[in-house]
Amino acid sequence: QVQLVESGGGLVQPGESLRLSCAASRSIVSISYMGWYRQAPGKQRELVASITSGGNTNYADSVKSRFTISRDNAKNTVFLQMNSLKPEDTAVYYCSAIHYRDGWYVSTDWGQGTQVTVSS
Repeated sequence: QVQLVESGGGLVQPGESLRLSCAASRSIVSISYMGWYRQAPGKQRELVASITSGGNTNYADSVKSRFTISRDNAKNTVFLQMNSLKPEDTAVYYCSAIHYRDGWYVSTDWGQGTQVTVSS
């Protein structure tokens, strides 16, 4: 189990940028996947981006070329750089840690979420 705390959300205008941070309570070096999800009002939670322990990344098509996920293992932190923000990016963004052990899914830990609002 790992505790996750997101920060960096806020209100921005379309076209602007935000960087979200996810601070973990312990080392994230061995965590199989770190991910960013988002949930807009009335919608299902969706995967935005993920990064594996080996550094492989994956993005939702809607954010491809605009968002970048990265990790700083020395700081136990995962980032989501969001550029060229659009109103449809408005959502609560959640950090997650997905644990596997010997090929078996074990569990997922979630942060409390941070609000991102893109509006003019």
